[in-house]
Amino acid sequence: MSRVFAIFFGAGLLRPAPGTWGSLVALGLGLLLHRLGHFPLLAVATVVITAIGFWACQQELKDRPGEDPSEIVIDEVAGQWLALLFPSFAFWWVGMAAESFPYPAWVSAFLLFRLFDIWKPWLVGRADARHDAAGVMLDDLWAGLFAGIGTFALGALAHLVFL
Repeated sequence: MSRVFAIFFGAGLLRPAPGTWGSLVALGLGLLLHRLGHFPLLAVATVVITAIGFWACQQELKDRPGEDPSEIVIDEVAGQWLALLFPSFAFWWVGMAAESFPYPAWVSAFLLFRLFDIWKPWLVGRADARHDAAGVMLDDLWAGLFAGIGTFALGALAHLVFL
């Protein structure tokens, strides 16, 4: 069962660039969760998938220390959902309908998440350098946090400049 979660129901088997495919699947599901239950549902789902991710990575990598197989993408799902939480919260806070998730926000969250996940600056790189199961999850969570903050900052800047 841990394998099914680790490869996120097959998303990690898509080629090329399984991390990007995993992030795209996460993006679509994250937008759906936002639509169904707005920020609260996405927040709960993010916490749950993060906990499952730590467990699944621990199970899948217990006999493979130091590995971060490309097919494990549950970390991308958790990180992408974390990045989406920032605009989701902002939209929820101002009372926007759950059906609304304007495209600049989710595009920014996706692109910034992929940028930080690939580039691995500062804490993202330090987590990745752990070379353990927790590090597999932590680098994507840091990337998601930075992407969420960046998305929020870009949104604020856009509203200051264009509105």
